[in-house]
Amino acid sequence: MLTRLWRSTFGIVVLVALAFSIATLAIGAVAYEVTHEALEEQLDHRVAVETRALMAEVREGGLAGVADAIRLREDARNEASLDYLLVDRAGRPVAATITSLTPVEPGYQEHFGFRRGNNTGVGQALATPLSGGMLVVVADRRDLTAIDRTLAALFATALAAMLALGIGAAVLVGWLTRRRLSRIDATAQAIIAGDLTQRVPRDGSDSEFDRLAATLNRMLDRIAALMDNLRQVSTDVAHDLRTPLTRLCNQLDRAATGDKDAIKAARRQADDLLEIFAALLRIAEVEGLAERRALGAVDLSALLEDMAETYRPDFEAAGHTLTIDVMPGLHIEGDRRLLAQALSNLLENTLRHTPAGTAAKLSAKVSHDAIEVTLEDNGPGVPPADAKRLFQRFARAEASRTTDGHGLGLALVRAIAVGHGGDALLSRSERAFGVTIRLPK
Repeated sequence: MLTRLWRSTFGIVVLVALAFSIATLAIGAVAYEVTHEALEEQLDHRVAVETRALMAEVREGGLAGVADAIRLREDARNEASLDYLLVDRAGRPVAATITSLTPVEPGYQEHFGFRRGNNTGVGQALATPLSGGMLVVVADRRDLTAIDRTLAALFATALAAMLALGIGAAVLVGWLTRRRLSRIDATAQAIIAGDLTQRVPRDGSDSEFDRLAATLNRMLDRIAALMDNLRQVSTDVAHDLRTPLTRLCNQLDRAATGDKDAIKAARRQADDLLEIFAALLRIAEVEGLAERRALGAVDLSALLEDMAETYRPDFEAAGHTLTIDVMPGLHIEGDRRLLAQALSNLLENTLRHTPAGTAAKLSAKVSHDAIEVTLEDNGPGVPPADAKRLFQRFARAEASRTTDGHGLGLALVRAIAVGHGGDALLSRSERAFGVTIRLPK
């Protein structure tokens, strides 16, 4: 039963309330005992002081002097007065305000029964032997008993209030928890039914539930993006591979007639298809974050300089110019091989899709909380309609359809950037067009 309670919010709150109630009960018991003992000690002290005062009368006038003192105190009696019993050696009362109901024994007696008139009571007594008899001074425990009852009632009320508050808090917390969880459950049920646009409602309170909702929504956004990506890949593969497969079939038909050149052409078509599938697989691996295990410290400034030096001869051979403006000392956590692949794709795109005489610039700088790596050129750029889809798989600008390529280069660039916690985006100005990779510092 206890294990089941711990599995629900209501049960946890109830158990906490019970723990507080037990603690309240323990504190109440200790406080009651300490207060009770302190009051008893106060009564004992009062009785002892009064006994010492009467013993002084014994030294001055013997039992008669004590009896006179008791009578005087009886004449001045009030609700707070003590009671007295003075007996001789034979046990006969010499002076008394009460009648003993308990055998008189020397020393302190906590529960001394007595009768005063028609009323009985219990007192805190001190019996002191005298040369001619016994003196008993009694303090009525009536006030002490009343205080005990008041303390018991007070702690019982506090315990009941603690239990009531605990149970009320359990009901309230359980209701609120179920209410918030029901929203999450409703969203999950809608998603199971196929509506991937549903998201967990947030109230903006930044509470634990609100932060959980934000995390779940980010997860759902990621899943939706992957599903969209899967649908896009399926559509793109079906659409964009139709042409090379048709060409391959035509070449094989020609080869079947004995055309040797067709066999070579078919082999080239097969190599192109293998290259496309390899690129698609590489993008899927990067987007699936399989490469996160290879992350390490990367000197980004040195990598950019190395890539520029590697490609500068190709740029010069194609009639292009390549300049570099890299801030020194840029370091990130990443995969050097993947970053080099992304830069290589950007540089290859510039070589392949810009005319001779194009000036390209590779730069890197720190912007706010990210490092921005930009490759821009003064080439013709791309129309705004094409720019919106350049990072999609198989996406190519109209002006690039006559050149080699499959439209997967920029898709891989973005996948690598996202895999490093950043993004890739187009950057354009009046004089230049380029691609910027944003990477976290």
